[in-house]
Amino acid sequence: MSGAGAAALGVAAGIAGGVLAVEGARRLDDLRQRRQETRDGDRIIVREPGRTFVRENDRVFIQRDETERFRDLGADVRTQRSGDGYVSSFDRPNGDRIITYLDENGRLLRRVRRAPDGDEVVIIDNRFAGPRPPSYEDYVVVLPPPPLPIPRDVYVVDAGRVDERYIYETLIAPPVAPVPRRYTLDQVRYSVDLRARMRSVDIDTINFDSGSWTVSPDQSGRLSVIARAIRQALQRNPNEVFLVEGYTDAVGGEIDNLSLSDRRAQSVAEILTRDFGVPPENLTTQGYGEAYLKIDTQDASRENRRVAVRRITPLLTGQNAPR
Repeated sequence: MSGAGAAALGVAAGIAGGVLAVEGARRLDDLRQRRQETRDGDRIIVREPGRTFVRENDRVFIQRDETERFRDLGADVRTQRSGDGYVSSFDRPNGDRIITYLDENGRLLRRVRRAPDGDEVVIIDNRFAGPRPPSYEDYVVVLPPPPLPIPRDVYVVDAGRVDERYIYETLIAPPVAPVPRRYTLDQVRYSVDLRARMRSVDIDTINFDSGSWTVSPDQSGRLSVIARAIRQALQRNPNEVFLVEGYTDAVGGEIDNLSLSDRRAQSVAEILTRDFGVPPENLTTQGYGEAYLKIDTQDASRENRRVAVRRITPLLTGQNAPR
């Protein structure tokens, strides 16, 4: 990435102007009015409060303010410059300190939990072993599609059709195909072939109004079953990482749908923490817009305006084969 591109993305990712600019944006129309589009070489960069969209060739990649969710939850997040990047931290009620290391663009590098006695555990390591790839497309990992040794409705489980125990067993299930090495969080976010190695829970009990990422009060309680299953998994291993994925229907433009889906994922992650006690540091979010439609239709569809969750720890740690 060029120096000019890095500087442009650094502000847009929320470390400087983006943090404060997110306030007041509650619906899609608010975001459209505050978007700015620029060009960095062959890249098209679209900035809006709290997020930046980078178009490379035929793909759009999302950069977000990685600490926005923590602040929205009321955490006293402290961010300061550190070398070529930033360090953000906040304290949990039990005395643990959650520390997020960011690069100059606001991209998450590492997230650790530091206990009061100084012991640290790495929850997410998003660093490459070598130099950072120059292109976002280099984050995309292409692997053979995994063979499915289980029925489709067991591979992707509808939360509204099964009990809590089944959801828990789905979330802790091993990969359906070997994971040959450790991958970074960005590689997992941007690579469908990687994510496809883990089973997922489609939270079909939550749908969104068109153009909105707000979970209505009558629906938020339905997340309790998901939260209990995640908390049970964290009792088994407190360093598990769960990816909350957001989706839209096929109506609307690409940037609109990516923004909506990313914010829907964040809304659900916030409810899981605020209302049901899931530690926020064990969650990460990503929007996929209208990709991977549940109902194959180009029309408006509440079923396609949804979220899903899957455990991605084996992908981040390099679990090399199913147990």
